[in-house]
Amino acid sequence: METKETFPIAKINIGLYVTRRREDGYHDLETIFYPIPLHDNLSISPLKMSDAPYQLQTAGHKIEGNPDDNLIIKVYKQLAEEFDLPALDIYLYKRIPMGAGLGGGSSDAAAMIKLLNETFDLGLSTADMERRVARLGADCAFFVQGKPAFATGIGDVLTPIELSLSGMHLVLVKPDIFVSTKEAYGGIVPATPEHDLLEAIKTPITEWRHTVSNDFEKNVFCLHPEIAAIKQTLYDMGAVYASMSGSGSTVFGLFPHAVEEAERVFDDCFVWQSKL
Repeated sequence: METKETFPIAKINIGLYVTRRREDGYHDLETIFYPIPLHDNLSISPLKMSDAPYQLQTAGHKIEGNPDDNLIIKVYKQLAEEFDLPALDIYLYKRIPMGAGLGGGSSDAAAMIKLLNETFDLGLSTADMERRVARLGADCAFFVQGKPAFATGIGDVLTPIELSLSGMHLVLVKPDIFVSTKEAYGGIVPATPEHDLLEAIKTPITEWRHTVSNDFEKNVFCLHPEIAAIKQTLYDMGAVYASMSGSGSTVFGLFPHAVEEAERVFDDCFVWQSKL
């Protein structure tokens, strides 16, 4: 076996509405997951000179917590219970910030199951892989295919949609702020969205500012006015649409052109931009 490598992508949320509190304590959502070309690097190779079943090495953005709790390792362990997998040396370079609302950890999990499936001919279908990773996180299933999707349920019920932001310039800004799930949901009152999300995205992007929103912004912006300021600054810089992604703390802006001054304006934040 030679080294195998893949590149887990990130996502942004276009619109995010909390529609209902479920009996199991979770919340039903409506959102659109849109893939973006910011990516991690994930590779596997045979583990040598060790009796351990795996070794995880990481670089780039720091990953907090016990390595055994990493979703990549959970995927490996899950499959190793069913299939004869060899001991692996796993390397992950994190370009996608953690706790950013960009789905980095979920994407890594989806990339791992696809990589193992392909490398070792496990014969898992796309639907099977989606079902397996959905147990690890609500948005994990999206990253198996990584195509624009309308998500409902807790974010795990996916409907493919036709949506292209091709030609737009995307700017991501993530301050050094962690937003907990408890903070994000604080003060949330589930409700039917004022505007139908699937209808709203059919209109010009310039109109989204008035019809496409993120329910988490109200409370998060109150707790962390710096995040609200980032969104306003993106609009001041010429964004045609700006929003917090997921529960934050990343805010993204869609521009008709590259934004050369972004790194300077947000010099104390993680900043990334690309033409889509």
